[in-house]
Amino acid sequence: MNRRRLNVKKIGILTGGGDAPGINAVIRAAVKVATGDYGLQVIGVEQGFGGLVENRMRRLTSKEVRGILPRGGTILGTTNRDNPFHYPCRENGEVVFKDVSAQAMANIKASGMNALIVVGGDGSLKIANQLYERYGFPVVGVPKTIDNDLSATDQTFGFDTALTTATEAIDKLHTTAESHYRIMVLEVMGRYAGWIALQSGLAGGADVILIPEIPFDINKVCEKIEERHAKGKAFSIIVVAEGAKPVDGDMVVAKIVKDSFEQIRLGGVGNLVGEQVEKSTGIETRVTILGHLQRGGSPTPFDRILGSRLGAAAVNAVMDGRFGEMVCLRTPHIATVPLAEAIGEMRRVPLGSDMVRMARQIGVSFGD
Repeated sequence: MNRRRLNVKKIGILTGGGDAPGINAVIRAAVKVATGDYGLQVIGVEQGFGGLVENRMRRLTSKEVRGILPRGGTILGTTNRDNPFHYPCRENGEVVFKDVSAQAMANIKASGMNALIVVGGDGSLKIANQLYERYGFPVVGVPKTIDNDLSATDQTFGFDTALTTATEAIDKLHTTAESHYRIMVLEVMGRYAGWIALQSGLAGGADVILIPEIPFDINKVCEKIEERHAKGKAFSIIVVAEGAKPVDGDMVVAKIVKDSFEQIRLGGVGNLVGEQVEKSTGIETRVTILGHLQRGGSPTPFDRILGSRLGAAAVNAVMDGRFGEMVCLRTPHIATVPLAEAIGEMRRVPLGSDMVRMARQIGVSFGD
């Protein structure tokens, strides 16, 4: 932990990884606090770490962040590629990967930047920590992911909006499922953690919830559906996390992306579950893959406020010399933790939690 103070005059802010509702709230608060409270200049780095490598930066003032609080996405752009320590470069018609972090640092120094705020998930924060550890450059992290899988914070901004979107989708599927006596399968995001599936499933009244933390037996899933059918309940709702996997199989991989922070792109398990359930039960089954709808749209009030708190706290952390740290929610307060701790362990659904126990008690099947 480094508490050295700098003569800070100019800070940068970068958004990396997948977008999440609430990023603009972070940017807005950071700019307003930096310029209004501390009299600093703020440099916005465009399109993630690629902006550092290729020197795509612009000044951000209060005018640039006016009106962005309710907007989804990020005004700076983002990417889940362009790791400066493993950067795609084209040579002789082929893509090769090189360490161009020194080039990124040269651009940082040329810009006059004294510190950098990195808003991102585990991949982006690992890169931020590398910049801090290898070059000693002052970095502060802000946790961002709709998956809610960073263990050092009670909740990440973006999760509440994604959860709301998924719950609204279940509500809509409920009415059409009941009207047509169908089984509806909804596949949601979350990677290797089942937070979106679990909480949206509970909020939406799903009958089966399949999450990565509990490998499922498709026969158990079908038993639950047939049990409901025998009781006169002619429709059922199944929520499936994209990282869910059968007890005798693996997660469904949609694509391998070699130059991405997340090289394994998940997706398609909903179709697998839907096909198997329809074949076994004989009940018409339809599948909806919610996909990037969960990332888009206006952030909920919770995410706007949390994003704003984290953005302000990140600037305060810079001015307090809390470098190599990440701001986080430790309810009800905002705190900081070392970046190395923040990226050390994935936050997954604990199987002994009261939420899982409650779900079982009210009759939800996890397919186990």
